[in-house]
Amino acid sequence: MTSTSDQGKPSARQRGANAKSKPKRPRVVIAGGSGFVGRALAEVLSSEYEVVSMSRSGRSPAPGVQGVACDLFSLLQTERAVAGADYAVYLVHSMNPTARLTQADFEDLDLIMADNFARACALGGVRQIVYLGGLIPENTELSRHLQSRLETERALGAQGTPVTAVRAGLIIGGAGSSFRILFNVVKRLPVMICPQWTRSLTQPVALEDAVRVIHECLGPQDVPLKIVNIGGPEVLSYQSLMKKTARVLGRQLRILTVPINSYALSRLWVQLFSGASAALVAPLVESLKDSMLAEPNYLKDSGTACETALKNAIREMRTEDGSATEAAATKGDVSQKATPSPAGTRSAKKIRDVRSVQRIPLPAGKTAEWASRRYAIWLDRITRPFLAVHFDRRNDILQFRFGPILLLELSRASDRSAPNRVLFYITDGVLLHRERSGLPGRLEFRGVFGGEFLLAAIHDFRPGLPWSLYNLTQAKMHLFVMRSFSRHLERYAARKKI
Repeated sequence: MTSTSDQGKPSARQRGANAKSKPKRPRVVIAGGSGFVGRALAEVLSSEYEVVSMSRSGRSPAPGVQGVACDLFSLLQTERAVAGADYAVYLVHSMNPTARLTQADFEDLDLIMADNFARACALGGVRQIVYLGGLIPENTELSRHLQSRLETERALGAQGTPVTAVRAGLIIGGAGSSFRILFNVVKRLPVMICPQWTRSLTQPVALEDAVRVIHECLGPQDVPLKIVNIGGPEVLSYQSLMKKTARVLGRQLRILTVPINSYALSRLWVQLFSGASAALVAPLVESLKDSMLAEPNYLKDSGTACETALKNAIREMRTEDGSATEAAATKGDVSQKATPSPAGTRSAKKIRDVRSVQRIPLPAGKTAEWASRRYAIWLDRITRPFLAVHFDRRNDILQFRFGPILLLELSRASDRSAPNRVLFYITDGVLLHRERSGLPGRLEFRGVFGGEFLLAAIHDFRPGLPWSLYNLTQAKMHLFVMRSFSRHLERYAARKKI
């Protein structure tokens, strides 16, 4: 007979058999999992997938979701975060700089992060990347913002992993940076003087619809790139959208359209009344000059009505802001109201680090390895007798000296370098801050798009000079040197064509 205590419990052998028969859930990693789309997506996917959320903080955005701290500017960290994933979702945009000093266009920051993610996915055997990008107007010159979205899409697929590009315009969600700009401008101004571009058409989509489409797109595909355009059921001008938002807020909004299209004035105006940073506002305003329509629309007429989406977003925003204020009050600080940060930004005070990314032409047939050696030879030639630059090939060390003084020493990471990417760690010298925290300072040269051009980048460098002196001297000199090196390679390429 079986005892009563044994009747309701499976044996150890049965438990082992059940564990073996239970199918393993596919693993999906979300880059930008702390953003407003990432948080909502992680919660939806967690019932079906093993979900990993990549963010700078590493905090889990939802119950049952694993949080992983990852700086996408670090290829090594990205490889570790992506390892073991079956699918990947990419939700990252870099319009908010994360370093104390950033010497880079946002397009180049976007590109280097996407390139890291693509390389990591290819190395880890990821079966598909789903990318949330922007709608691309046809037969028009694209804004820098939309060009960057398209280039990111291209970079994600450049290492061979199939990409599904979900393209959307304005996503209406309470924590979305673009929606908050719209909300703040409408809330603070009873009368608006609008330029002509506010008559351009848009097809805003609800957050829940964007999340649903990304969920539906996850799965193997037979083509290298699949494009899915999404938009809500209503096509509106930006003026109509602002009026609709005002009605939901119970406000009267009067709009006067003036026959000008000064994007510089528009940027200043939006920045002033929305409270958003210039780095965020400038590319967004520039991209509004063209109508952003989903043609064809994957959602057809099944999307959430715009007014419903606005009500949901405003309710969500007020709930989040109220919770943040209550949390601050509990800690004894009610002077500032916390607001969710866009994906990829630091909530803490920025440390005194430097990031610099320069896009440089790479002569045909040359590699990043060649460019790194050419850089050392060229720099030594143009800086003597004031500065000596020496590359010790035997020990893989690049040194910058002023007489007997070692200014900087860079150690080549042989195990992390390849012909299309060369990495140096900044390890010594009087121009390097001695205190170590976070990721080490790095210099890298990488070829992108099969050597179409070169990215020369410095990451997480902490200057040894006082900050104000560094900004006036070494920072400016670095930009001058990199721009001069770019011109040198252009002349080299021109000579080879003759």
